[in-house]
Amino acid sequence: MIHDVDQLLEKLVRREALNGGSVDLVFDAPTKEWVARRSGPSVNLYLYDIREDLQRRVPIWEDKRAANGEVEGRFQPARRFRLAYLVTAWTQRPEDEHRLLSSLLVCFLRNPMLKPGDLGGSLDEAQLPVYIDVGQPETQERSLADIWSAMGGELKPSLDVVVTAPIVVGNPSPYGPPVRSAPTIGLATRAAAGPAEIVGGPNGPMGTRARPKPGFVSADPIPEEQVGARPGKKEGGLSLRVRGARR
Repeated sequence: MIHDVDQLLEKLVRREALNGGSVDLVFDAPTKEWVARRSGPSVNLYLYDIREDLQRRVPIWEDKRAANGEVEGRFQPARRFRLAYLVTAWTQRPEDEHRLLSSLLVCFLRNPMLKPGDLGGSLDEAQLPVYIDVGQPETQERSLADIWSAMGGELKPSLDVVVTAPIVVGNPSPYGPPVRSAPTIGLATRAAAGPAEIVGGPNGPMGTRARPKPGFVSADPIPEEQVGARPGKKEGGLSLRVRGARR
């Protein structure tokens, strides 16, 4: 996913910010050694932080349904991660760097959300958009001054670009077969007053057929195969048997 985001940013910057100009676009760390090796104008997109976007996490499994509506798969939803880039421009004159930064800023502001189909690679598999934020306030987790200090370089004008992109986990979960039969309800009466009794199907508190209690008279006996599915069955509806007192 990370390399797909790199390619997406490169395509976006070359198309809308550089306009086919002879400017190099690199993803290296802008250290003193890199600056010394640089030749010609460059735009640097340095990836310095990767964190999950917990606000966009979906805490439930998602069903994949066939054309007839039946569930044919259950998967863990895609996770979204925030990729933070330090974007800098490198030329011989500060004025040219500022022009490049201005073009880059407008480029990212024009594309706050990229829709599936225009992303490429694994980013299109999730069928989720990619969000681009630029120039947001610093947080305790990300301080540009600390980043420059860690790289041993001098602080210079830069853009803080955060790309929120999905990643498909692809972890399937088991699921049960569809229920194809309607619920079955049977009634029975009792000669003397007594508490009512409800017997559930295979997923209820009592998954087997209830035995009549002393004093019960069946008004409408139910065949055993209708009072809940057997343990070996793959599908079946809910069956209820209710017994009450006859007035």
